[in-house]
This record gives sequence, C-alpha cells and structure tokens, in this order.
Amino acid sequence: MPRLHRVLALIGWLSLIPHASAEKLRLVADAWPPFTDATLVNGGLATDIVSTALARAGYASDFEQVPWARALLGLGEGRYDVLVNAWYTDDRTRLGQFSREYLLNRIRFIKRKDAPIEYNNLQQLHTYPVAIVRGYAYSPAFDADESLQKVPVHNFALAVRMVAADRVKLTLEDEYVARYYLARESPKVRNAVEFLPKPLSENSLHILVSLKNPKHEQIVAGFDREIARMKADGSYQRLLKQHGM
Repeated sequence: MPRLHRVLALIGWLSLIPHASAEKLRLVADAWPPFTDATLVNGGLATDIVSTALARAGYASDFEQVPWARALLGLGEGRYDVLVNAWYTDDRTRLGQFSREYLLNRIRFIKRKDAPIEYNNLQQLHTYPVAIVRGYAYSPAFDADESLQKVPVHNFALAVRMVAADRVKLTLEDEYVARYYLARESPKVRNAVEFLPKPLSENSLHILVSLKNPKHEQIVAGFDREIARMKADGSYQRLLKQHGM
C-alpha cells in the first residue's frame, strides 16, 4: 500500500476510536475537603462528580489544586478550563459560564447539645459568642451584622472544639464540611455538639467554564446533561455514598 494511503487509512481508523481526539480539560480548585482535595479519593466529592460527568460527556480531564485566588486568575486567563467548586456571583460571569447546580451547600450553626439555643433570625444570636474562621464569608447578612459576637479562629476544627468545651456558644460551617471534620474529631467533641435545624444560608455549587475556551457553551451543556442522567441512573447517589455522604 502506498505510504499516503497507509497514512489516510490510519487516520480513518483512529477516528473510529471513541474519544481518541477528546479534548482534555484542565480542572482546578482550591483545597476544600471533602469537596476538593488532592489527598482525597479522586480529588474529593465535587472533583469526582465533575470529572465523572465530564467523562460521560466525552471530555478527559486533569485536576490541579491551587489557592483560590490563583484558580480564579488562571480561569480568567484561560490557563484552566473548569473551576470545579464555584458559588454563583455576577462578577464571575465575566470569567466563565456557570453550569446548573450540581451540589447544594448549607451553612448551619453548631451548638452544644445541652445549650438551649434556638435560631430563627440572627437577632436571637446577638448574646452568644460565635467562633468564625478568619477570612470566611458565611452570608451577606451574617457578615454585615456588627451586633454578633464573632470570635475569629484559624479553622473549623478549633472552632468546634471551643463549642464542645463551652468556650463559645456557637460556630458555623457548610454541613458537608462540618460532618467531614467531625468524623475526624474525638468522640468527646463529636458527641457533645449538634446542628441547629435551620440553615443560615444555602448556596448552589456549580462548575465555572472559562470563556477563553471556545467550547465553553458545549462543555456546560454536556455537563448539565450528564449530571441529570447520573441522578436518574443512580450513579450520582453512589458517588455521594462512596465519599461518606
């Protein structure tokens, strides 16, 4: 067979291999266990859900973990294709296109089990010291309320230990994150605290696909389609279970 014919035949054969030329997307996130963390199985719950849905849509992917500010900057510059764990804000639409919601973050208060604290509005909590993590944003109303007795700490683990020891009356965190860290605490801490029923806020979690990627609309559409199919066929719930949720 002449060389040109052999080359054309090889090209034709490769085109029949599923995803042989599939685009490899560059996924990025910061460390936010159990959602995104390079030390966890498949990069954490959110990374696993996102990479699975994208693979079903025909996209291979690589995951890189960097600080949050670097992730946003890289997405805006086109060095990354997909930010795995984004809450919706208007300003971020200048960087990328949001998918539909694929997880829901619920920020909930945590108290000692023996503390008679009720929460229906923030005014009810003004008399209680509340441990907060430095640099975190919880909700616009909470963050702006200057009557709350906020006690800044380095991390949630320290905050919940302070609640268990009755050094503060409350702390707060995303429910999935709190359960992840509580499972790693001593029984003395874990069994001393509980969630208040009403969440402070609920934030939908999305992927954000860089506008620098010319296929951003196609990527988002494929992702949304496959998330819906995963929920219908049970594979979405299986991933939640595999990650202990």
